[in-house]
Order: sequence, then C-alpha cells, then structure tokens
Amino acid sequence: MNAPARVASTPRLDNYPLRLKDNVRFADLDVNGHVNNAVYASYFETGRVILVRDTANGLTPPGASWVLVRLDTHFRAELHWPGTIETGLGVLRLGRTSVTFDQVVFSEGRCIASTQATTVLVDTRTRKPTPLPPTTIERFQQWMLRGESAV
Repeated sequence: MNAPARVASTPRLDNYPLRLKDNVRFADLDVNGHVNNAVYASYFETGRVILVRDTANGLTPPGASWVLVRLDTHFRAELHWPGTIETGLGVLRLGRTSVTFDQVVFSEGRCIASTQATTVLVDTRTRKPTPLPPTTIERFQQWMLRGESAV
C-alpha cells in the first residue's frame, strides 16, 4: 500500500533572502514544449553557487569546497518559453558538515518548482567532509529561510 501524498505548503518568494532573475531559454525546452525537468537542477545550482562562491559572503573556507549530495525537487507546474523566472534561496538547516537549502522557481507570480538541496563541505585535498567552522555558521544566519519550507 502506498503512503498518502504529502501536501507541501504554497511557498512565498518573500521568505527567500537570495533572489535572482533569469530568462527561460529556448534550449531549456524538451519535446513536450515545456522546460525539461533536468534544467531545474541548473536553475537551482545557479543560486547556490552564486551564494557560496561570492567571497564577500565568506561561506567557503579556504581549502574547502561544497559538494551536492541530495536534491529533492517538487515540480508544481509547467514552464514555457518565452518567459522569465525568479529563483529564491534560503537556508533550511545547518548540520555538522552540511547545509540544506530550500529553493524555488517562480514565474508570473506562481511557484513552478521547489527543491531542497543538501551540500556537504569537503576538504579540497582529502575530499572528506569537514565540520562547518563557527564563522561560516555565523555568516549563513542572514541567509536562513524566513518561513515554512516549500518541499
């Protein structure tokens, strides 16, 4: 017997401290004429990379990098070309070596997709997980999700 489907809340873009605007590209479409599911991973990746690689944010300690270990996406509606999107990102949870992000894609005021992405901080030499330094934890605080998770 299958478990009942979990009903996710309706996300609010205002809950996400990092927001970016982008265009839907014709190349993003699949044979069905809507944005291909794999493209959403790129939309979400862009937000995470912009956040952690901006040296002004101080979220990647020297000698470390971030590795994606989990991506759980909820596709809510079709997205077509031409169009524009706005993505949102907030930190849902900080672990000992990991950060879980809650992210959304909106178009024309409607949430099209949401995801939770977990990244692990790894030592660039050993490629092993490494604990988040206290300063990194402190710097992530301003990026915390401001409401209920969307996924």
